[in-house]
Amino acid sequence: MDLDAFHEARRPEWDRLDVLARDRTLDGAGADELIERYQAGASDLSIIKTSAGSTPVGDSLSVSLSRARLRFTGTGENLLAAMPRFFLLQLPAALYRVRWLTLAVAVATVAIAALVAGWAVADPRVLAALGTDADFQKLVDEDFVNYYSENPAAAFTGLVWTNNAWIAAQCIAFGILGVFVPYVIVQNAANVGLTAGIMFSYGEGDTFFQYILPHGLLELTAVFVAAAAGLRIFWAWVAPGARTRGEALATEGRALFTVAIGLVIVLFVSGVIEGFVTPSPLPWQLKIAIGAIALLAFLAYMVIVGGRAVRAGESGDLVEFDSGSRRIVAG
Repeated sequence: MDLDAFHEARRPEWDRLDVLARDRTLDGAGADELIERYQAGASDLSIIKTSAGSTPVGDSLSVSLSRARLRFTGTGENLLAAMPRFFLLQLPAALYRVRWLTLAVAVATVAIAALVAGWAVADPRVLAALGTDADFQKLVDEDFVNYYSENPAAAFTGLVWTNNAWIAAQCIAFGILGVFVPYVIVQNAANVGLTAGIMFSYGEGDTFFQYILPHGLLELTAVFVAAAAGLRIFWAWVAPGARTRGEALATEGRALFTVAIGLVIVLFVSGVIEGFVTPSPLPWQLKIAIGAIALLAFLAYMVIVGGRAVRAGESGDLVEFDSGSRRIVAG
């Protein structure tokens, strides 16, 4: 085949393909023409490669075809361009959808922790079955407070952040099983309640709250959200409604994956508070105020910003965003 002659004969068609691929205002007729010229160009490229192998003419046509293909198959937005929508619409909408389940998990956790703490304080046999007086005295006098300062603040922040993020991810990932989330809720509440019971039994209830509340307000809320997300996935499997179970699980799973990403950030903030604020010499009133402000900011983001996003039609689905960001040329 005479490649030069073939190039000269087909160049007007390829030039037109380039023009259509660069045009951002195509109507329906233009979109149809683009697809037709793309198909013709692909056939031309196949002929060139079969007859002459890799050539500059073929490489140039290949670039033109790639550019045209992006016009009708689409391309995702740049990561930096996608971030505003993620933080202003997707994430708050996904959080807003689990707000009531989050409240239910929080109430259940507080109730279980209070019952365990009250039981430990009221019945000496409970603590006697768990350890000796010397063990508990050491916990109250040293271990409970020293836990927050025995490691460098930055290292401790990283430790608690990764641990809590792993727990949150497990709640969402294994929520479909139906038993993992209740197990985590009960275990977490019982541990908190038992520690509170020990501290109150030895007259250090105020120390317990002074060291738990600064970071715990936000940290525990993030765990409640993760548990709620896991329960929502389980419920989508149990009661899918008009959807098939596969469709329900796919939809909820995609949306709640957004929650998992957001909680990594939230738990990083609580980890910073736990590593730098909780063990600091600041007045305990100020430390608790910092924790309360962080919690209120998160709740406002979840309820106010999230409610606004949902009313605007946002579902929190990452996949929906990806397809919504594609440039489809069909008229």
